[in-house]
Amino acid sequence: MPDAQIPEEKLTVVKYLANFAVKPMFRTPVHKTPADHGIPEWQDITFQSDDGTPLEGWYVPAVGGESDKLIIMNHPMPMSRSGFTGHWGEPWSGVDDIEIDFVAHIAHLARAGYNVLAYDLRNHGNSGAANGGICGIGRYEWRDCVGAKAYVDSDPKLSKMKLGLYSQCTGGNAQYEAMSRRPDMFENVLCMLSPLVVSMTSLMGEFAKLQGVSEYMEQMDFEQKKLGGFTNAEMTPHDFAGAVKVPTFVVQVKDDAWTTQEDGQKTFDLLGTNEKEMFWIEGTTRRFDGYNYFGEHPERMVAWFDKYMN
Repeated sequence: MPDAQIPEEKLTVVKYLANFAVKPMFRTPVHKTPADHGIPEWQDITFQSDDGTPLEGWYVPAVGGESDKLIIMNHPMPMSRSGFTGHWGEPWSGVDDIEIDFVAHIAHLARAGYNVLAYDLRNHGNSGAANGGICGIGRYEWRDCVGAKAYVDSDPKLSKMKLGLYSQCTGGNAQYEAMSRRPDMFENVLCMLSPLVVSMTSLMGEFAKLQGVSEYMEQMDFEQKKLGGFTNAEMTPHDFAGAVKVPTFVVQVKDDAWTTQEDGQKTFDLLGTNEKEMFWIEGTTRRFDGYNYFGEHPERMVAWFDKYMN
């Protein structure tokens, strides 16, 4: 059992961190559309997760004419398909005060000849609520990855396209588990871009150090279970990385203040494919700078998909 003698002021911090780990304290709105980046055409789409949770997204055809190449794109917690609104102030700036613009990534891909299906995970953006609002950092959200793939497979046009995945952070953890649970569904995936997947033991351990409560990780797990969530050790891509058989490009922030290089390297090492590359983003300690990287520097992103999908 956790330490019953934890000081009250420390317990308050631990409970705050536990809540952050398992239950997004707010939703990030879909604050931009493809039009904000000059993309003339897209359509709103809706489909169901594997467990029936209603999900919302966009289908963005390639600029200059729909192509035969499709990328399914998801996002981190607590963001949406359009990114993050830290620049709007509280409550978002309490996590980080910058804007993250995933629509910029979509626009680069669309201009490079890719159709993009981008969607909001459950309990995020405009998608439906599920599991009491709990985020499993992949442990529930894998069902959304399965739902997105089922939507593509059931569409007469989309199902004939060459397929790649852009699976980020929580969405990447979810995609690894989806591949573990439903390997047959993903056999036709040609490649995956996998930025900033993370183990919560690493992430929350670093948060605890920054907040001066690192000796109370057992208490944090206890508080997370009380909230209806998972322990930190249960929320990791390591348990499912071996099921990833497709060529995979892993991206991490090298000096990320919120996690460790060892965690990112272990995820990469455990991938069940020999066709894999690792790229370390340098020059920043801010994790959220990593999420913006391909919006500002799309060359590696486009080159990876071109290598396997052209």
